[in-house]
Amino acid sequence: MLDLQVAPERSVGNEQWEFVLGMPLYQAVQILQKHCRVIKEVHVVYNDKNPFAKDIALNLIHDGIRLLFDAENQRLKIIEVCDMNKVKLKYCSVYFNSPQVPPTIQQIDQSFGATHPAQFDEKHHMFVLTFRGITFIFPIDQQYEVTSGFSLRSLPHAPSPTVSKMCIYTGNHLHETKAPPMPPSCYHGNLYSDTTEVILSQGRCVGLKLELVSGGVSHVTDLKLDTFHRCIHFQDNVEDILTKIGSPCQTFFKTEDKMRIHSAGPHKLSPTHHSDYFYNYFTLGMDILFDGNTHNAKKFILHANHPGHYNFNIYYRCNFKVQLTGESGPIVVTPTMKWSDVTKALGGAGVVAEPVVLNRASSTNTTNPFGFTYCYAIQNMIFEVMNNDYIASVTLYQQNKKTVSEER
Repeated sequence: MLDLQVAPERSVGNEQWEFVLGMPLYQAVQILQKHCRVIKEVHVVYNDKNPFAKDIALNLIHDGIRLLFDAENQRLKIIEVCDMNKVKLKYCSVYFNSPQVPPTIQQIDQSFGATHPAQFDEKHHMFVLTFRGITFIFPIDQQYEVTSGFSLRSLPHAPSPTVSKMCIYTGNHLHETKAPPMPPSCYHGNLYSDTTEVILSQGRCVGLKLELVSGGVSHVTDLKLDTFHRCIHFQDNVEDILTKIGSPCQTFFKTEDKMRIHSAGPHKLSPTHHSDYFYNYFTLGMDILFDGNTHNAKKFILHANHPGHYNFNIYYRCNFKVQLTGESGPIVVTPTMKWSDVTKALGGAGVVAEPVVLNRASSTNTTNPFGFTYCYAIQNMIFEVMNNDYIASVTLYQQNKKTVSEER
């Protein structure tokens, strides 16, 4: 049984880990993976057809906890304790829920204070007790006739009710809460991207403009956030990229290139051709491909990190902005847009060429449970679209005679 400290409007956790409101989904999953021997079963729940219709949920099945993440920014929005019998909870180091301490209204009053009466929800036959940043749900047995005039602390002929559910969030009201900005404690010295805008010249992509946020230390322990802008372009060398956006999270070398045979260049069969390599920036939601011979950037890949995609939760979501020219003027493509809306704004499906079907599979497991995706080429950009009509990634490459299949 988990033993957790509750901080209203902030977090729940212990000495080893902590789920903090505003925490990215990626970091929450990392915590769960690291402590898999203690937290043994987690379900990811999301809306496959319309991923922005509902929050993304991580259900800790054996621990009675549910973490709700905003579907658009993928930051922790609400922490729910759905089964009070599966976890021990304390506030200010004093238990208010454990096998020895039932979470009755008297115990909640003693731990949090009795500042105002609970509100009766006639539809669900329960009392709702709200403090700033935390709400307690007290269900009442249907056999007891209760009206809004009764007090939770003095129900006639009814046993003392206990909490069935607790919610931690920001603000005064649960139904009005939103996911807060990522707290400084979650930065861990890394760079994150607020927005990534595609730079165009004569209708072609030539680079990226990134709005970056970093978390650093101002004095001894005080954390501060710095926001700044950087531009990177095709043909920037490795030193240029490192100077502008820092070191990558990982470097990946292309040990084989099965599409090289389709190249019109002289190196497709040359044994002296050096392997191209990627700089993987997971916290920016981006990959940069460098030429193995010149060490210049020749491709950028931006990841939307949609649930149900093969690469889900490898990258943070890249909030890209790609400007295209539509029938009635310019349109800006973002991760929240449907591809059908994009093609409609461009002038219909006939404007965009037929897609290339992409079916990923790992070397150890040749099956892909998420199915294939479609790759559409527009100018010098390739949009990877999932079966639910949302854009999974955008690949930007320098315009040349290469085919779409080679770029992917």
